[in-house]
Amino acid sequence: MKEFEKSAYGFGKEVNLPFAEAVEQTKAALKEQGFGVLTEIDMKQTMKEKRGIDFVNYAILGACNPPLAEQALAAELEIGLLLPCNVIVYEKAGHSVVKAMDPEAALGIVNNPVLVEVALAAKARLQKALESLPDQAQTR
Repeated sequence: MKEFEKSAYGFGKEVNLPFAEAVEQTKAALKEQGFGVLTEIDMKQTMKEKRGIDFVNYAILGACNPPLAEQALAAELEIGLLLPCNVIVYEKAGHSVVKAMDPEAALGIVNNPVLVEVALAAKARLQKALESLPDQAQTR
């Protein structure tokens, strides 16, 4: 399996899907891992309405796994500032890119061992969701 593209705050990959299909398959993959999508922001529409500019197809999905969120909030009530886990999908040269925030990086700024465990569990589930999407090199 191809390694994820990584940054200091996220990971993801290019997928062999058109944008709208990538968004729908990403939501389905997140659901399989126990995440619900609480918010969906259409950045193309927002940029057009608020700035009058054309922007690439770009969605921000606010994903939440309720049992993990409950554990995090029980450990530290103000952790809600770092929730939900954002997942982005954007169009790039005829295919799409799907990336997720790294909960380990986000929750790692808080010095709380319980949150480290929650972050690692959320990260593993997000990675499984993204792994289930078709790599750019694969054919449909």
